[in-house]
Amino acid sequence: MYDYVIIGGGSAGCVLAARLSEDPDVTVCLIEAGPADDSPNIHVPAGAPKLFRTQLDWDYDSHQEPFCNDRRIYLPRGRVLGGTSSINGMIYTRGNRLDYDSWEQPGWSFDELLPYFVRAEDNERGASEFHGAGGPLSVSENRSRNPMSDAFIAAALEAGHSATDDFNGPSQDGFGYYQVTQRDGMRCSSAVAYLDPARERPNLTIETGMQVHRILTENGRVTGVSGGRAGVEVMIRAEREVILSAGAYNTPQLLMLSGIGPADLLTALGIPVVVDQPLVGQNLQDHPQFWLVYAHSQPVSLLAAGEERYQQQYAQHHSGPLSSNGPEAGGFLRSRPDLSAPDLQFVSLPVMYVDGGLGFPSHHAISFGAYVLQPRSRGSVTLAGDDPTAKPRITHNYYADEADLRIATEGVRAALSIAGQRALSRFTEQPKSVPASESDADIRDFLLRNTQSSYHAAGTCAMGLVTDAELRVLGTDGLRVADTSVMPRLISGNTNAPTIAIAEKAADLIRGLAPLPQTAAVAVSG
Repeated sequence: MYDYVIIGGGSAGCVLAARLSEDPDVTVCLIEAGPADDSPNIHVPAGAPKLFRTQLDWDYDSHQEPFCNDRRIYLPRGRVLGGTSSINGMIYTRGNRLDYDSWEQPGWSFDELLPYFVRAEDNERGASEFHGAGGPLSVSENRSRNPMSDAFIAAALEAGHSATDDFNGPSQDGFGYYQVTQRDGMRCSSAVAYLDPARERPNLTIETGMQVHRILTENGRVTGVSGGRAGVEVMIRAEREVILSAGAYNTPQLLMLSGIGPADLLTALGIPVVVDQPLVGQNLQDHPQFWLVYAHSQPVSLLAAGEERYQQQYAQHHSGPLSSNGPEAGGFLRSRPDLSAPDLQFVSLPVMYVDGGLGFPSHHAISFGAYVLQPRSRGSVTLAGDDPTAKPRITHNYYADEADLRIATEGVRAALSIAGQRALSRFTEQPKSVPASESDADIRDFLLRNTQSSYHAAGTCAMGLVTDAELRVLGTDGLRVADTSVMPRLISGNTNAPTIAIAEKAADLIRGLAPLPQTAAVAVSG
């Protein structure tokens, strides 16, 4: 028996475990399906692609995407302490203030959430009106600075775009280097940032290798969880609350397996209905992403990262190619001048991007592209059966709304313009993956054949639909959700930092603490 049971040891779950266990008078149990985060490929930043399709990855694919030539699209998710923050690209962005304001949920405006971003952050630039210092999450400069990343930024400026040195400052627009969640050139996942300092607390128990199968309910109240570890059933009881932080795919799946979801589906699968909630698993959102790939003769890509000189550089200084987060540089732009915020985000990789990130680069190359920041298309997560070990059925419906395809088309045109600039010419010698021409038809054909996930799934247990503004699951007692699934609308940027901020606020909500005071930064942020 514990006071709090947290399902999922990922970006949000580690935050909750650390914050709730700060009170020595409560007991906390964190449950993670995967193992401890002790693989070297987690902590050496450039090792992340080696984790795909391994035991540390839930290894999901979408079902046939009806608006992308019926392709199945790879959807990696971390199955390890730290969750996807242990395998992601480490970009630290928060999105745009208009994203949070559009949620229209009390307590969740940008002004109200900014203090939680600041509390979480330990930015190596120091504290400012927009940034924090001394928090658990290390945010630092990129130590790789590949010459292709320099050239990409220079080419974006040549193409007429503005420069910025802070995507989380007064304005989101512009191109530059991303800050990254690294500490001394090593990955700073939520497990490293939050869980490591709390591991020895006597009131915190960390259970790894246990997959939760169902949330238990008695007389209308959630009382604990049932799961499996090495073929043995395990039950863990919760005196106060169960907090579900399993991510935008697994959280709705687990709710439905527990009888909280659309009654017609649950009944058809023989699952007893606890709460008829048809919106569980709906409203799925992601940023559809494309990549242009150009091979070249310069031996400077991450294909060379394993060379002995670079291994020595990393061992001695934690810098160089092995410290690369992958998407080192990028930017935000507006496809039309009348927009109130950017609707495209660019990323540039100093390596050949092959087969959705699963293939091995055959040449030195640069890959860059963009994703649609505020997609109108919506997908869903449903059950494939009543077996809790079966993978959920995921359909994103990328480009179901024609507006998303139009914006992506403009993104391809902007990317081709950057590719044509002199600053990038020595790295764009041989096109490997580009549209056949700049016509609308050829660009759209390219997009339907090549669009991938940006790994930013959200929205499947949204506030106002499935939970209330305090993240309590509607129709239940003693159950909350705290992860990307509670976002009513996907934010305009990478989702790791917002997930951590959501969990920081959720911890205060659970503890009954007053909201953090707003800062002077809100007067000038935009």
